[in-house]
Amino acid sequence: MAKAVEANNIPQTDTATTRHAVVPEIDSKYRMIIIAAQRSKQLQRGARPRVEMDMARHKPTRIAIDEVLHGKVSFSVIERE
Repeated sequence: MAKAVEANNIPQTDTATTRHAVVPEIDSKYRMIIIAAQRSKQLQRGARPRVEMDMARHKPTRIAIDEVLHGKVSFSVIERE
């Protein structure tokens, strides 16, 4: 198990844990990645960003992740029988 590393007396946290805390309705980091990947495809096909970011300066994947983290992407989980 990895320990948090301290640099300049600032504790470092696990990024996945931090993102999970920011978006509590997403139950795992893997689901977040899948949602962001699908949204990134939409952006690549011409969808407009839902957050204030310059499409020329940021890649669709970065924009999609920010949209997911800010709760701008709706999704539903379909349970299989």
